[in-house]
Amino acid sequence: MLRRSLLLLSALSLSISISHAEETRTRIALAGDSTVTDKAGWGAAFAKLLGPNAECLNFAAGGQSSKSFRDTGNWHKVIDSKPAYILIQFGHNDMPGKGPKRETDPATTFPQNLTRFIEEARAIGAKPILVTSLTRRVFDKDKIRGELKPWADAATKVATEQQVPLVDLFTRSVNLHNKLGIAESDTFNPSVVRPPTDAKTTDRTHLNAHGAQVIAAIIAEELHKVAPDLAKLLK
Repeated sequence: MLRRSLLLLSALSLSISISHAEETRTRIALAGDSTVTDKAGWGAAFAKLLGPNAECLNFAAGGQSSKSFRDTGNWHKVIDSKPAYILIQFGHNDMPGKGPKRETDPATTFPQNLTRFIEEARAIGAKPILVTSLTRRVFDKDKIRGELKPWADAATKVATEQQVPLVDLFTRSVNLHNKLGIAESDTFNPSVVRPPTDAKTTDRTHLNAHGAQVIAAIIAEELHKVAPDLAKLLK
């Protein structure tokens, strides 16, 4: 009887310890489009870089823009999770051709949306961090085309104005792929096609496991520079 009671107390103590550990882990939320998701972006690879005192909650979703992410209720989920940090990356689906439910203007509505995210994050005590868009691996001759630059520039400007950390993933990824060239950049594609075929059938936006690891490592490196308090949570 005594042995059974001791076993029950031991199990209860272990359960309480695990529960307490989970409660004390620092929450880092990700808000973004498919290039941030676990399956098609850098989200899962980034989560693996976190130490035991942090947890990553990925709310990114495919097809989302800075406008639709709020309209579909995804941003509300981010706020409800009460994270300590929120990494925010949009741009891909804010571009023309995505339809009125998603498109934003890099000179007006896009920075307005980012500013509102920042204000609402701060209102719950979270620390927002802007991440500029991951570049598409589409080349004009031997250089990345970089059509997302207006949205990356707008995010950079908002970060300066609002005094929030900025991970300039757009510039880092453009420089990376310009250095790697077309063939090596294609090793980041979800389905590598050799030789590269029609751009319509080759995914040069999303990431396979290799690409996700490389991009997540870049983000971690940048966080050491711009958000040392969060960087302490990395392995």
